[in-house]
Amino acid sequence: MNRRLGILLSGRGSNFQAIADSIDAGRLNAAIGCVISNRPEAPGLAIAQQRKLHAVSIPSRGLDRESYDRLLLEELRKHDIGLVCLAGYMRLLSSAFIRAYPLRILNIHPSLLPAFPGLDAQHQALVHGVKFTGCTVHFVDEDLDSGPIIQQAVVPVEDDDTVETLSARVLKEEHRIYSEAIGTVLEGRYRIEGRRVLNNRARMTKI
Repeated sequence: MNRRLGILLSGRGSNFQAIADSIDAGRLNAAIGCVISNRPEAPGLAIAQQRKLHAVSIPSRGLDRESYDRLLLEELRKHDIGLVCLAGYMRLLSSAFIRAYPLRILNIHPSLLPAFPGLDAQHQALVHGVKFTGCTVHFVDEDLDSGPIIQQAVVPVEDDDTVETLSARVLKEEHRIYSEAIGTVLEGRYRIEGRRVLNNRARMTKI
């Protein structure tokens, strides 16, 4: 697979930075071809520019999903992107976009999917009283946080946890497994049977 990554972000881009660090350290054999944000003020965009990466804002305000995604696709194709990685990207992708990159769009979500999809996953975990939560890297399909799961990591929920303390521990695991999952996909070390991603290094790690 083409190893050029296209990063989509809307905020601080901490997972983007972790991916870039993994590439720089030689842990991930890939290159970041472009970083795109739908929010011009996103801190992650400025960080990408500081790292001398091609970083561009395509503002989404006032555009419907299909029109906006056509602009995204144009930018990604311009930079010969092979794999799209969502890193805190706060927009749903259109069906046309997903069809343009079949099984080549990854997302990381701060829960053990299928539990707690959508927003405020750590708050949901605390409200439900679960003893373990974590994070999930998955392929993106046309439903919310529902694509085949590539890799997960488990994080215990402590009795005195707040959303902030739990989120910090989950984020640490996000930074670790996202690059690992990207490597799995780029190297083709998997197959999909039904909803299961098999014969890869996907594993559930308890910390």
